[in-house]
Amino acid sequence: MSDSILLTLDGTQHDAEAPFLHADDLAVVRGDGVFETLLIRAGRPRGVRLHLERLARSATAMELPAPDLDQWRGAIDRAAELWSEEHGTSDEALVRLVYTRGREHGHAPTAYLTVEAVPERVASARADGVSVITLERGFSIDLAAKAPWQLLGAKTLSYATNMAALRHAASEGYDDVIFVSSEGAVLEGPRSTVVAVYGDTLVTPPTEIGILASTTARAVFDLADAEGWKTKIEILRPEDLVAADSVWLVSSVTLAARVTHLNRYVMPVPTDADRFSGLVDRAIAVEDN
Repeated sequence: MSDSILLTLDGTQHDAEAPFLHADDLAVVRGDGVFETLLIRAGRPRGVRLHLERLARSATAMELPAPDLDQWRGAIDRAAELWSEEHGTSDEALVRLVYTRGREHGHAPTAYLTVEAVPERVASARADGVSVITLERGFSIDLAAKAPWQLLGAKTLSYATNMAALRHAASEGYDDVIFVSSEGAVLEGPRSTVVAVYGDTLVTPPTEIGILASTTARAVFDLADAEGWKTKIEILRPEDLVAADSVWLVSSVTLAARVTHLNRYVMPVPTDADRFSGLVDRAIAVEDN
């Protein structure tokens, strides 16, 4: 029996082990769709508003029908309820929202959610950090503005390049990747956003250079401003990361993974690492996110 939950937007639970998608669904044959991934912690889905807003922006960029966000929210709440009924509220879970253009010769989108246990790599990344290699992403920081059809700011299902980068990193002995532009500007990770810490200042790259708007970084920066941190959004280069007190990969499920190695450089161990990771934990607990 599967330990996953599969739910459609009407609240119906389906057998997660049984065939579900049609063979001609455009998500499968073309990667033509969008998705979101969020965390269930202590029985509650986190960052729902921010994730749904980004889902809607991605759908607009893809020219998909506008998603019914109230319906999605209801399905997310039901999914969290079903998971907690089976597993209690102590175990974290990953919720994936999938919204595709539908069948090749159909007229309606496909929409569903899945829930499963958080991958084992997450606990290790949170506790021990990650070693990172920088890799060329293959485009300039002005491409997003010049070529909106590249969908650089949308969270699309076309993730083959990201997964290939992670496999390449693993073959080189690294845990994760930070992409850089053709000019050498820091972009993002395949499944994370880069945040550099300099004393009381947090810095992350601007979305305008062709990266995804991070829901986690948004929540963290909003809370950081309220708690007296300084926050900046500006272009970073690898040498800026080396000069930082610490560098973190933040994401909605792993939350905060400290970069322990950048290429062959051993990053310094901050004396107050818990200060930033605690900020992230508090940020995702904010109710109106």
